[in-house]
Amino acid sequence: MEQELSCIVRIATSGDYKYTGVIIEEMTASAAKRGVHIHPRTPEYIMEKMDAGLSVIAINPENGEWVGFCCIEVWQHEKYVANSGLIISPQYRGMGISREIKIKLFEQCRLKFPRARLFSLSTSPAVRHINTELGYKALPHAEIMQDELFLNGGNTWVNYVELMNDKDLSSQYVAMVYDPVEECAEAALTGVRQYLDEIKSIGKKAENILEPLNVEYVAKAV
Repeated sequence: MEQELSCIVRIATSGDYKYTGVIIEEMTASAAKRGVHIHPRTPEYIMEKMDAGLSVIAINPENGEWVGFCCIEVWQHEKYVANSGLIISPQYRGMGISREIKIKLFEQCRLKFPRARLFSLSTSPAVRHINTELGYKALPHAEIMQDELFLNGGNTWVNYVELMNDKDLSSQYVAMVYDPVEECAEAALTGVRQYLDEIKSIGKKAENILEPLNVEYVAKAV
């Protein structure tokens, strides 16, 4: 199979119910192969996400096969959002599909929940790399444990149990967060710095232009 595939990555709908069984099977098989425990997903769970516009699916347009899938979890009155259950069909791995899905999920989360903090808990180096590209930052385990809103409402997140049981800070799980407020503040600060740099640059150019004129004026005055 070619290493590049022009697949369709979109928000899943009820028309994708037919893929539910194979998606769950691959989630379970993949976790078992990696020796990682995951919270079991049910067909009802997957279909509810599809109905609510809280999942992204990738489809091969040539044969209609599912290529990849991931869900969105929401809690604490939309203050927190997380991607959950990212899975790529074995024959389509290594083609950059997970990156396309993550980007689509990020866009959907920012569109539906613009003020929410986005969490990620993953064992995958590839997922962590994509998160970093999107602006996520690694979050110390101790810092998560001090966030009362997260602890009080995060039990609805399927990865919550894994996070709570992660007593060893060297665990294979890495928590990351995208904070829109922090990102906006950093973007604003960057903009101010760029503006000040431009003002300084304009000032220096003006000095270079005026300096010869000043010398000439003084010479004439003398």
